[in-house]
This record gives sequence, C-alpha cells and structure tokens, in this order.
Amino acid sequence: TSSYLLIFGLTAQAQVLAQPQTDWQAVEKVQDYDINGQTGAELYASIGKRGPKAGKNSVGRSIAHTSFTLTWSRRFDKQGGRCTVLAAEPKLAIVYTLPKPVGKLSPPVRESWEAFLAGITKHELVHGQTIKDMTDEAVAATIGLSVPNDPDCRKIRPVMAKLITERLNVQRQRGRDFDRDEMRQGGNVQRLVLNLVNGS
Repeated sequence: TSSYLLIFGLTAQAQVLAQPQTDWQAVEKVQDYDINGQTGAELYASIGKRGPKAGKNSVGRSIAHTSFTLTWSRRFDKQGGRCTVLAAEPKLAIVYTLPKPVGKLSPPVRESWEAFLAGITKHELVHGQTIKDMTDEAVAATIGLSVPNDPDCRKIRPVMAKLITERLNVQRQRGRDFDRDEMRQGGNVQRLVLNLVNGS
C-alpha cells in the first residue's frame, strides 16, 4: 500500500536562460517496525497487531507500507510578462515500512521469514517505482509550460498543481490495481503469507 505528502514548492527566478533538465534521483529508505514470534504463524499474527494502518481512517493493518514526500525547485522565465517553466527539479523521498522480528529465529523459521520478507519488499518496490514514474511524468508535463500575462508567476501555480494532481491520481489508481491483483485469492501476497504460516 502507499500514501503520500505532496508539496507544491515553487522557486521563481527572473530572466534566466533555458538549461537542459538535470537528472534526479529519489532518496529511498526502509523503516522497520518490530514484531514478535517464534513461528511463522506467530510472526504473522504480530504483523496483524503492529503493522501500519491500512488507511487513514482504517482499523485494519497492512503488512507493509510505502509513503513519500515530493517537493519541487523550479526556474522560470518571466520575459514579456509571460511565465514559462524552464526547469523543474523534484525532491522525492520514499519510505518503505516493513516488519522486522525482534527475536532470534530458528533456521527453518528464519528461512521462511526471509523468503516472505523478500516477496513483500519486492511488492513495495513496485509501489516505489510507480511513484518515481509519476514524478518523471510530472517533470515532463510542467517543463515548458507557459502562461501569458503572469509576470509574478502566480497564475501558473494552479495550472501546475492540476497537472501534477492528475498524474498523482493515475499513480494511486495504478497502486490500487496492483494491490488488487497481488492480494486476490491465490495472488502473490496470499501465497507469501501461506508459505510463511505453513512453512514453519
């Protein structure tokens, strides 16, 4: 599952020359939450009690969670009273929240757990990739955007916000579709859970 904090940060600079868009990279990190148990079933039960909430107002828990913050630094040309986006540099931070057993596990349980965690991590990395793809699409959509009669680059702000929000909504739908497929009966996540619970 994934969530977001999107900040439309604008930095205006007058009379600058167009420059090629520089490459950017997301900052990605893992944030663990502790679980207890000596068997696969106990570990999974602990996830149900301690995992991140499935949604803002949900009482259910998720196995793992992907969240992100996105801010922007932009350069504008304001010649002739027209505001044009010359460059847009995203600052994207992605956090993957994953379970971590606090106790020592027996070799067979540890083997089952590591296979489970690898599968769940792979699932969350797909969410991370859709977030990075969305950010690339937002960069492409806003560079070159131009609004006339906007010498202070104020009118362009809601236009950019709308473009980015549209792409954010697409990303969120992609995430929901992916989760639906992964979590369906017989889907990848269900298989991972069953292998963990039954394998140790």
